[in-house]
Amino acid sequence: MGRRIPPQLCTRCKGYKKLCGLPVCPILEKFRFQAEAVARIRGGREIEGSTPPSIVVGEAGYPRVPLLYNIPPGVRGEEAQLYDAPDLWREKLPSLRELLQLRSSLVSTITRVDARAPWRLYEKEISIAAVSERPVDSRAMLSKPPLPGLRFDGMLAPQGPSAPAEKIEVEESPRPPRKLEKLVWDDARSTDAIIELYRSGIDVYLLTRALSLGLLGRIRSRRLVPTRWAITAVDQTISNNLLHAVRSYDTIGQVEVYHGGYLGNYFTVILVPGSYEAEMIEVWHPLTPWTQAARSPVVYRIVEHPSLRMEPLDGGYIAARLAVAEHLYRRRRQAKAIILREITRDYYAPIGNWHIRETVRRILASKPVAVYSDLGHALEEAARLAKSLEAAEEVRRSKLAGKLRSSAALDAFLKK
Repeated sequence: MGRRIPPQLCTRCKGYKKLCGLPVCPILEKFRFQAEAVARIRGGREIEGSTPPSIVVGEAGYPRVPLLYNIPPGVRGEEAQLYDAPDLWREKLPSLRELLQLRSSLVSTITRVDARAPWRLYEKEISIAAVSERPVDSRAMLSKPPLPGLRFDGMLAPQGPSAPAEKIEVEESPRPPRKLEKLVWDDARSTDAIIELYRSGIDVYLLTRALSLGLLGRIRSRRLVPTRWAITAVDQTISNNLLHAVRSYDTIGQVEVYHGGYLGNYFTVILVPGSYEAEMIEVWHPLTPWTQAARSPVVYRIVEHPSLRMEPLDGGYIAARLAVAEHLYRRRRQAKAIILREITRDYYAPIGNWHIRETVRRILASKPVAVYSDLGHALEEAARLAKSLEAAEEVRRSKLAGKLRSSAALDAFLKK
């Protein structure tokens, strides 16, 4: 099951026999959904609908970067919001197929913009549409009909069919949060603005779009920020701020184990008494989007030191880190964290980092599945919950757990 899927197998299967072992054929799925979206475009070139809001800033060709203004053809009003709404998806928990259908139905109208001139987008209300609290009626004229071709990305949500835009028009007044609208005109550092807006209740997804579209920061130095960079910047800015406070709190009293899953991703979080530091262990099964050629699970580790220095810097870990930081800050406690993420073949198409953030948030909001007085029992519980023998062994070999065992042994020796 761990071998690369050969093209010959796809031609024999044609998406119906599932000879590769995947639960559905992602090739057929994406083209079916996109064909439906393209069929709703008037004359093949004119798109009318509401942006959810959904706008992505690319990075190719900087400083003249691509801007993708996403519209579900023929969908207006509140219905459009669901097409790009992680804050709603965390409540509704749509299936991977449903998410692909939503994302495949968004048509990306592409224009090139100067990243050094964010005010030009503000004047056209395009950047304001990106931070609207409600969907915004829009119209776009494409230079040519879009062709199906869903693009997957490990950090960004997948994008549907796309085509260059001759013109993009925002047809109604966007409604940004009042607090954000005020800060657009403030000459404040972007980090300070992000923290202030987050503490006022604005979610990280809107903050990411605001930073990406150049609406935050010192006025003279504002730039468009590629969306993938903005996602990590917002997560890291907020979690750093929370963790600086968390490190002054008392520690939790016992070892807590949390577990849950979504979209073929399973997370086990172990919180251990002590000053904050963390480790994330990712175990990728064969036949996931990134392990088509693997014959056995692939392991990837991220370590965060007490100084908050990470090795290596990883966007998926930073998304999970935000959820852990929020949990500890809310409890006014600190702890060490061991996070096991296991990615199974049911995760047959990447849909962005948002699901990591939201799944860890959700499982930490529930009661722990087990509480122990020692780490050893917690590691065995995590191994029991694992979906593979390799994941069970990797969590037992946790670097942070090994460090804690060595420290405990040294303390015991010094007390003799």
